[in-house]
Amino acid sequence: MLTILLVFLLTFVFGAIFAPLVIYMARKAGARQEILQYVTAHQGKQGTPTMGGLIFLLPVITISLLFAGGQANIMYVALGVFFSYALLGFLDDFIKVYTHKNLGLRAYQKIIGQLGIAVIVALYVYFNPDIGTVLYLPWGEVDLSWGIIPLIIFVFLAMTNSANLTDGLDGLAGWTSFVMLIGLTVIVAITNNEYLASGGGQALSQELYNLEILGAAGAGGVLAFLMFNSYPAKIFMGDTGSLALGGLITCLAVFSRQTLILPVICFVFVVSAVSVIIQVLHFKRTHKRIFLMAPLHHHFEKKGVNETKIVAIYIIITIIFSVISIMLVL
Repeated sequence: MLTILLVFLLTFVFGAIFAPLVIYMARKAGARQEILQYVTAHQGKQGTPTMGGLIFLLPVITISLLFAGGQANIMYVALGVFFSYALLGFLDDFIKVYTHKNLGLRAYQKIIGQLGIAVIVALYVYFNPDIGTVLYLPWGEVDLSWGIIPLIIFVFLAMTNSANLTDGLDGLAGWTSFVMLIGLTVIVAITNNEYLASGGGQALSQELYNLEILGAAGAGGVLAFLMFNSYPAKIFMGDTGSLALGGLITCLAVFSRQTLILPVICFVFVVSAVSVIIQVLHFKRTHKRIFLMAPLHHHFEKKGVNETKIVAIYIIITIIFSVISIMLVL
């Protein structure tokens, strides 16, 4: 427990020291966010530095590697996934900055990148006996056999895009991800304790413990980022950060066999994605909108709800669903 807390604090301090340098470099390089014209409430944020995901990317990777002990192959793969999604997001952000338009990678290009990473992870899970095809449920276990592959692919695509869609207000994706990472770190710890109690081996227990370290580092890094991203934001995380966080959160659940807890603990991410899907399908069918604007947080904003109040409500909801998730695992 003390090591986990130390990892959290060190990553936070590293991120807090590193953040001003990232903000300075982003401004120096002209990496400023272009706001879409129809998002009228955010026109005052035009030119805010972006690619802020770099603030927590390096500290999380560095501290996790420093504190990893024993067998840590699964954590190394999780870090690889974390970095890969960050790199994909960075390419998207870079194109937006270079062209001075809020249009980065084309939709099919981004999906191909996300799909490629997801397929590799799904195959890794399937062929890794320490993870395999078994999923934990509140009342037992279920073996999906080869069905685990399409499930993992879908989950990674869904979670990374949902995290990306939630990144629309100052601190929204950051604070909700922070709560999710803490919740998932607790869930991985519970899973590890139950595994040991059932007579499990030390090798896999060490792998799970390293995932706890990764979760704590993720939470510490994101908290440091939030010092500069909470309203009014001095920097945005960009796709560099949102895709990376979606990948990290998904890895913690998938690699601890708690994949099915994701829709619960990531409830606000799911709401963001579902609201966009409903809006698009309904508009194509009727040429009318259900929401004033999607994702849902922008609908509330259009209704006159203060930005910070929306973020506060989302944080509270995420805390509630994180507690529910922990109770389900227990």
